[in-house]
Amino acid sequence: MKILDHLINGAATAGLSDRTGPVFNPATGDQIAQVRLASAADVDAAVAAAKAALPEWSAMPPLRRARIMFRFNELIHAHTDELAAMITEEHGKTIEDAKGDILRGREVVEFACGIPHLMRGEFTEDVGTGVDAFSIRQHVGVCAGITPFNFPAMIPLWMFPLSIACGNTFILKPSERDPSCPYRLVELAHEAGVPEGVVNMVNGDKQAVDALLTHANIDAVSFVGSTPVASYIYATAAEHGKRVQALGGAKNHMVVMPDADIEQASDALIGAGYGSAGQRCMAVSVAVAVGDEAADALVGSLIPKIQELKIGPGNADDIEMGPVVTKQAQERILNLIGQGVEEGATLAVDGRGLQLQGYENGYFMGGTLFDHVTEDMSVYKEEIFGPVLSVVRAKDYESALDMVNRNEYGNGTAIFTKDGDAARDFTERAQIGMVGVNVPISVPVAYHSFGGWKRSLFGDTHMHGMEGVRFYTRLKAVTSRWPKSGVREGHSLTMPTMQ
Repeated sequence: MKILDHLINGAATAGLSDRTGPVFNPATGDQIAQVRLASAADVDAAVAAAKAALPEWSAMPPLRRARIMFRFNELIHAHTDELAAMITEEHGKTIEDAKGDILRGREVVEFACGIPHLMRGEFTEDVGTGVDAFSIRQHVGVCAGITPFNFPAMIPLWMFPLSIACGNTFILKPSERDPSCPYRLVELAHEAGVPEGVVNMVNGDKQAVDALLTHANIDAVSFVGSTPVASYIYATAAEHGKRVQALGGAKNHMVVMPDADIEQASDALIGAGYGSAGQRCMAVSVAVAVGDEAADALVGSLIPKIQELKIGPGNADDIEMGPVVTKQAQERILNLIGQGVEEGATLAVDGRGLQLQGYENGYFMGGTLFDHVTEDMSVYKEEIFGPVLSVVRAKDYESALDMVNRNEYGNGTAIFTKDGDAARDFTERAQIGMVGVNVPISVPVAYHSFGGWKRSLFGDTHMHGMEGVRFYTRLKAVTSRWPKSGVREGHSLTMPTMQ
């Protein structure tokens, strides 16, 4: 059985820990690899490599770093099929979905290619007589990224390319459930010309995470995952003096107005609710139908589409939905569906009990649809992270908007309507970080920034786009004066006025 190593200072290494964890193929339930789990000493080695590489890398002109990003982007494109196969084998998502995972990550690499422009400062001549003021953006130092299982290409690519383009060095700690694609991405970065030590990768569990959060030589930490862990990451890293951006969980609502095109809305919900088996932080898990007429029409449209979903191993042809990532995730989702039934929700489509010939041990589930869900039910309150969609009925628009705003999460939301006034009002008043209008999954493109509000984000900055550049750089303001030779104005003890 293959063993997946760490990648430190440009080379594969077993590290000093003898601990390992299993990596499974979710479609078969078979263990396909063992991944090494880093100790604090292994993290020390990665940080030492990153720290040693920092002076030379940060001194490299941004244009030269950009040229490496261009080559890296080309290599990712050339190896898309290879990377997608790795994702499907270890995560379970379909090949096409895996390619989308890679493409959205590549967009951030393309954005990072513009780093000479993105790091430009500002200049003002003669803020006072003979005095100029300017600002510059400089690297932060050694950065770390802790990424989740659900996007093993996209989220690492949201982090380390932009970080190193800004002149930092980086330690990546991907999910131990599907580490092969992140490892290959770091290898490709080295092939593109990133020097040894600039990007390192350690596999591991909480022991490795804690070592990163408390390490004296790490300056900034990026994280994407669940809200409880994001809260812990933020508090622990901030307590140890680090800059932190920690993106947490979500319970994304899509409001369907009475005037909406119901077929368009239901098609959108199929993709947003069941794509990647619902294992997306931007998945729509709650459809808020305004009025019973719209709700009845929406549920009636959804039921046959859910029942006709093509479910199977992600590498098979014409498959729309693969398995969930682990047996534990499957059991948790099944338990929440059972709670929904017990608490009185109407089970319109039951995805439990799905068996696929030849894949009886895989972690497969059918799509599940609940109707008449209320805010006190577990299926509404919990982030299920599976192929389960709940329909909540709101009496009017204001009730629907209040429901969105009352929720503890603030990651994404959407409204489907033909009414421009309603759409504009919703965009203005929704207390959510990312809003879609007739767009179900409102993930910003790479040159804008991704992040939620409330308990979906801990820290001040969103990811990628200019928010990402600001996170991975520090602003320095310089006031400069070159007095004329031989001219003295004498000393002053008053506040300077820049006259």
